[in-house]
Amino acid sequence: MTQRMGCRETRRCYTAAITFAPSSQRPRVGGVTMQQVTVRVPASTSNLGPGYDCLGVALRLHNSTTVIRGKMSRSSHSQIVSDAAERFFKQIRRRAFSFSCSMVERVPRCRGLGSSATVRLGILLGLNRLSNDPLDRLILFRLCAELEGHPDNAAPASFGGFTVVQNSGSALLGRGKRHACATVQRFEVAPRLYFVLLVPELKIETARARKILPSKISRVAAVENCANACAVTAAFASRDYEKMRGTFPDNLHQPFRAKLIQFLPRVIAAAERAGALGAFLSGSGSAIAAVTLEAPEKIAAAMARAAAVPAHTIITHADNRGAQVLPIRRRLSGIDH
Repeated sequence: MTQRMGCRETRRCYTAAITFAPSSQRPRVGGVTMQQVTVRVPASTSNLGPGYDCLGVALRLHNSTTVIRGKMSRSSHSQIVSDAAERFFKQIRRRAFSFSCSMVERVPRCRGLGSSATVRLGILLGLNRLSNDPLDRLILFRLCAELEGHPDNAAPASFGGFTVVQNSGSALLGRGKRHACATVQRFEVAPRLYFVLLVPELKIETARARKILPSKISRVAAVENCANACAVTAAFASRDYEKMRGTFPDNLHQPFRAKLIQFLPRVIAAAERAGALGAFLSGSGSAIAAVTLEAPEKIAAAMARAAAVPAHTIITHADNRGAQVLPIRRRLSGIDH
């Protein structure tokens, strides 16, 4: 099945019970305390082949998180939500308030499309708005990257478009170092560029996909990766997308993750034969992404045939807006809907 955009939808509810903040710290809209906010966060495809942990693109496929103030039960407490909330309140150095949250999910989980980043960023932006926006977008991105353990999904999800992250502490993430020095360069992506996603039913946990990577590669392989990552970046920055052809081969992670996703090489080859500029494993997988200027349906069909596993395809474009706090639809009265 091919979708022009993701339309499969899952609704999930979470609660987190934390102490209320004093009323003086609560944001007010039109003289009424804001009680509810909804944040829409895009999916993302990261690495883009050779750009391991530093390149990413936001996609027009979204999760929406609604955060609501209120005294809630701890029975449905979610660790990913709790960790994001604790990190947020620690950063702003204020007493925490209790909240619940619900999510409309269109981003498939455990497929390398940044679903965890959408959850974390949705909570961070929601709590930030309910706290009267004490943190700017760059700090919120850095908090999300810390929670993720890598910045390549957090950056495009935060800022939209094509992003390049430079982080001097990336090698120390396993030791609990923060992204204090993470900087982002962002570029708009033209709507003429299509992203074709093959989304298998196979789920891949990021931690498992990282464990199989080698600790060392050869200098020749490293140089090739640097050259390809630079070429991908230059093509996005200049919007000369034709120059992407031949730039997606990778030596850092894809050859090793192919052990978990054995159909990866043949799907990439099929996409390129069908006319794609290139194709690559999306994040840690199992989704595979192709980029093209033409014939996206043909490429989607070729990828599905080559995979020969239960899967669906999505055809979409880049999201240049990034995470958005959605406007309030009507005047607040008690709780905003």
